Amino acid sequence: MELKKVQLNDVHESLGAKMVPFAGYNMPVRYSSDIEEHNTVRDAVGIFDVSHMGEFLVSGPHALELIQKVTSNDASKLEIGKAQYSCLPNDQGGIVDDLLVYKIREEEYMLVVNASNIDKDWNWISQYNSRGATMKNISDDFSLFAVQGPKATQVLQKLTSVDLSTIKFYTFEVGDFAGIEHVIISATGYTGAGGFEIYLHNRDAEKAWHKILQAGEEFGIKPIGLGARDTLRMEMGYCLYGNDIDDSTSPLEAGLGWITKFTKDFVNSDALQHQKQQGVEKKLVGFKMLDRGIPRHDYEIQDGSGRTIGRVTSGTMSPTLSQGIGLGYVETQSSSPGTEVFIAVRNKKLKAQVQKLPLI
Repeated sequence: MELKKVQLNDVHESLGAKMVPFAGYNMPVRYSSDIEEHNTVRDAVGIFDVSHMGEFLVSGPHALELIQKVTSNDASKLEIGKAQYSCLPNDQGGIVDDLLVYKIREEEYMLVVNASNIDKDWNWISQYNSRGATMKNISDDFSLFAVQGPKATQVLQKLTSVDLSTIKFYTFEVGDFAGIEHVIISATGYTGAGGFEIYLHNRDAEKAWHKILQAGEEFGIKPIGLGARDTLRMEMGYCLYGNDIDDSTSPLEAGLGWITKFTKDFVNSDALQHQKQQGVEKKLVGFKMLDRGIPRHDYEIQDGSGRTIGRVTSGTMSPTLSQGIGLGYVETQSSSPGTEVFIAVRNKKLKAQVQKLPLI
């Protein structure tokens, strides 16, 4: 299958980005080095092009009813200008995808889904749309930039009359940006470094990208690739679909009980409620390496006697800590912070310790 290209594909190539296939798209994985880009976001400000993400509009009198049925969180709590992290449970106890739900106006919502799951999610939600909510897939029409880091507000405030200090975590405004009208500016970042997301039409993407880089020049802004996006989210302990959560992991096992609201009926809610009452047998945990070494996806996690108690789902060398870190599922009795575990790296057993999230 031919790789899709984001609107600014040629811009990234001209900036010298190393492009790789990711979720069906040709995407910039890095421009300089992962560590340099990671530190730029933690210390100052960086811009990510994450236009591969999917966006669906769900509207009409039955929009909320449909969203309530297919998502685990309680979308009835959303007010206009608020966003919510949620997931789409499947009917087998696992997760179809994790997503963001934005309430744009009365009876209109935007769902932001993972690029690799756009078609899968669309089909999944559609099969529950028995009451005729209006659904529109706008994924190919919109670009999305994430401007992240402690200097993000100073950079972006130059480009908008919206008071960015009023946009709290998980809220958004629709306003002018870089001379463009009706731009969504939201604060749902996945780096833990603060910042904003900018949703705009493809036709305006290149203009906005250059204006953001120009506005950020004095703060040392740099374009950031997917490599640093991954290490940043791992330090925070944020899940990546396909690694830490998938069709076989329950939201309760993944530590997503906080977005699983049993005050309403949703897909597979009875089974998940039963699981909550019974308790889960495995849990997603964060850990830090005590011995030198880098944990990688699918490495075994063992107890002191060498028995396999789980596996690593994400792992890296943390640029902030200069230490190996990771996420993985372990048997519940080994999931308490402070528990010593061992990561099987080739034929060695390297000592690690379960930690409370975030890891930095």
